[in-house]
Amino acid sequence: MTTLSKDDLYPLLFAPMYRRTPWGGGKLARVLGRELPAEEGRYGEAWDICDREGVESVIANGPLAGKTIHELCAMIGPSYLIGDMTRAARFPLMVKILDTGERLPLTVNPDEYAARRIGNGAEPKTKMWYVLDAEPGSKIMVGIRPTATRHRFLELLPTSDVESVLQSFDAVNGDAYFVNAGRIHCIDPGNLVLEIQQNSNSDFLLNDWGIHDPDQELHVEEGLACVDFIDRTPARITGVSDNAARNRKYAIINRCPQFRCDELRLAGDWPDTTRSTRSFHLLTAVSGPVDVEVRGTVTTIPRCMTALLPAALGEYVIRVKPDAPVTLIRTTH
Repeated sequence: MTTLSKDDLYPLLFAPMYRRTPWGGGKLARVLGRELPAEEGRYGEAWDICDREGVESVIANGPLAGKTIHELCAMIGPSYLIGDMTRAARFPLMVKILDTGERLPLTVNPDEYAARRIGNGAEPKTKMWYVLDAEPGSKIMVGIRPTATRHRFLELLPTSDVESVLQSFDAVNGDAYFVNAGRIHCIDPGNLVLEIQQNSNSDFLLNDWGIHDPDQELHVEEGLACVDFIDRTPARITGVSDNAARNRKYAIINRCPQFRCDELRLAGDWPDTTRSTRSFHLLTAVSGPVDVEVRGTVTTIPRCMTALLPAALGEYVIRVKPDAPVTLIRTTH
């Protein structure tokens, strides 16, 4: 199956795919300096890594440039790309940047059980949000308040007052949220959010706040079949305020079967290996560009972009200048 050896692999960057949405903001261009498509519209999503039929990320750097992530998987085999002897047909995660100029619809995603009940191609979807940039006063809402009854939630769901029974948090740079399948959620305007999610496009909208998207209709019946009314655990993982000048790793998501996320705050070089996790590594450069060295060759990950390090890659080093600390999100399977 493979036509490539371990020595042919390197950190892979992909060409982002941008999606227009009625709620899109302007931070992808204004804050991140990304060049958006010339076609007019509000771009609310950047799909930075995706392996879905008809929507496959294209490698943008190195000798493999021009090939899709799906073609690469076929070339080297799933266990060499994804890891742990998997036979997965497609890469299991998606990486997005959400740019909110308006409030996102109130949404819920199915777990495996709900997806089977709903049918029609529904797929389970658990995800993690990490706040890259937030306007003062903006909110992120995930889950139902512990004091809210199911009856009261259903009564308020068609109205804007449903916000009063949601768990609401001030959006703060560096905070993360575990949006487990079954937790209703939305994001206020003024936020730029990294999303790591299962490879699924099953979103059920419960309330669109009057911002109609012809491509995403309300699906209240299916959505209510997904809502976990028992889970009232707070979804917020508060960011670390420690600025000590040493290398630190903080677990963000570490008990999720679908993925694990760590925040790396580095003041010096960080040696690592994909062998330690028997998985691919996704490295998202949060604070600025980050250099990753593999067998003497350096790949630079631009700010808020994500590199995919195949599971078979092995050892690598994140290079950090002593006077320029960096923050990354490392995701494994």
